[in-house]
Amino acid sequence: MAETAHVEVWRFDSIHLVKITGVLDFAASVRLRLVLFEQLDAGADQVVVDLAGVRLIDASAVGVMLRVQEQLAERGGTLRVQGAQGLALEVLEITGSAKALAAYDPPLELPSSAERADNVEHLGTDRHQWQGLWGDEINTLLWTISQLPADDPHRRHLRQKVVEACLPYAERLARRFHGLGESAADLNQVAAVGLLKAVDRFDPSHTTDFASYATPTIVGELKRHFRDRGWSVRVPRRLQELRLEINQARESLTQRLGRSPTVRDVADHLDIDEEPVVEAMVAASGYRASSLYAPTHPGEDAMTPADWLGQEDDGLDAVEFREALHPLLAKLPHREQKILSLRFYGNMTQAEIARDLGISQMHVSRLLSRTLDRLREDLLRQD
Repeated sequence: MAETAHVEVWRFDSIHLVKITGVLDFAASVRLRLVLFEQLDAGADQVVVDLAGVRLIDASAVGVMLRVQEQLAERGGTLRVQGAQGLALEVLEITGSAKALAAYDPPLELPSSAERADNVEHLGTDRHQWQGLWGDEINTLLWTISQLPADDPHRRHLRQKVVEACLPYAERLARRFHGLGESAADLNQVAAVGLLKAVDRFDPSHTTDFASYATPTIVGELKRHFRDRGWSVRVPRRLQELRLEINQARESLTQRLGRSPTVRDVADHLDIDEEPVVEAMVAASGYRASSLYAPTHPGEDAMTPADWLGQEDDGLDAVEFREALHPLLAKLPHREQKILSLRFYGNMTQAEIARDLGISQMHVSRLLSRTLDRLREDLLRQD
């Protein structure tokens, strides 16, 4: 699945610089979460997120940075952003996080290129070094497993030992995806599935470090879960991928045209018809569903979508019944018609009807009961 933003990490002793270029949409914020938590794991005291190359940022990415900043602050560290401008800075200001993330402070002064050669390391965003138990012991167990026959009972015991030893780390990877709409228990299960796949597929003859294989396998399983199961509405894979291509095209066209691109501009750029572009843009709204009871605007008298939902109208059935009764009522004798009219339209009691017609109340009761039974039989006969 294509990324909408490119992320690079540079380490200057205890300072970790995260440089981002492109569009930080919701999908890219998941990637940013992984990268920033890797810096926490690596012992960073100060994390600087460079947004100079970011044209647009999603509110979810802002939430990720604030969460990492909070965890860094608990151990005496800091997280700040620099280089935010244009729409990226506007989003920080609208969310009220520009000041908290020190977006207005001068950029961090880093060593020059000549001074960086010995104390700066350029990292791929998926790189990770396991220490202690995650190193030689696990690799040794996996090598032993690979040398045993498939039906050896000892092989199953060793496999279980590897999984139990690595499971806490898999759950730690799953915690990086908390707060994205999935329960912690579900994410832990997905991470465990990724760990099992890594253990079963790892070939010690191709590599000497299980960590370098297991980490992207587990993270990949978590990403696939969000791609396939995280959508509120099931969206075809082609539309999910086309959505990312459209985001990249809109970024490029905005810079080239100096305005927001139209659907036709995007379609021409991608060399496709307008219809799939519109379809993908509509499908993008299916990732997160809004509550039917969420107010549409601030205020105590705000309406909710639930207020606009229609309800079953009982009057529609009454219309059908009245039309069916109309010819049956016309066939009744005049006196029975008048009794029904006075009882059900005039809301008169049987005693009042009796006085009006000059007959007994008991006779009115018998006529009313007989007339209703006749109408009921005629209606059933029609059905």
